[in-house]
Amino acid sequence: MTQMQHPWAEEDRLFAAGNKTVCGVDEAGAGPLMGPVYAAAVILPPHTCIEGLNDSKKLTEKQREALYDRIIAVAEAWSVARIEAAEIDATDILSARMKAMQLAIDGLPVRPDHALIDGNRDKGKTAAITTPHTCLVGGDGRSESIAAASVLAKVSRDRYVSEVLDKRYPQYRFAKHKGYGTKLHYAMLDQFGPCPEHRMTFLRKWEAKR
Repeated sequence: MTQMQHPWAEEDRLFAAGNKTVCGVDEAGAGPLMGPVYAAAVILPPHTCIEGLNDSKKLTEKQREALYDRIIAVAEAWSVARIEAAEIDATDILSARMKAMQLAIDGLPVRPDHALIDGNRDKGKTAAITTPHTCLVGGDGRSESIAAASVLAKVSRDRYVSEVLDKRYPQYRFAKHKGYGTKLHYAMLDQFGPCPEHRMTFLRKWEAKR
């Protein structure tokens, strides 16, 4: 695995522009068929270098778990928020992602001067990022604070799915697939039908085939 190059370039640009506090923001769980979408916001001390940190999707579960502890140990501030499946269905996944990210920013004990947002979207139909911000495509490979947020969001969601939802609905084996549309997950849906944690707006094609 190659660690990201110049991980503080984006933060340095914002510090040079006069921003004193910068947070990175990312989300996890936009694609699964069930459960909440999570977001995290992280403020790291300037020029902190967390060994092994990278986009959470490029890390193993074991690496993410180890990094989670390192991140919260060194972060100046961090926050995690989530939007439940029912609200995703009532609005849309983009709005839910934006709301979760703004909630994560709002949950920080320190108000950031500027937020670095992973991706190219900052608003949906019913929610938007209201903190001064910059969207970064591929931000989890360009910003250490976004990469840190990606790890916190991913680990937090995986823990909730594995430790809470898997025990609540053991027949779906959520801990194994984390809610993604795998063959196993669809097989369990075929056998048991959806549960209250399923995002019904994500199951329209499956329902059409029944």
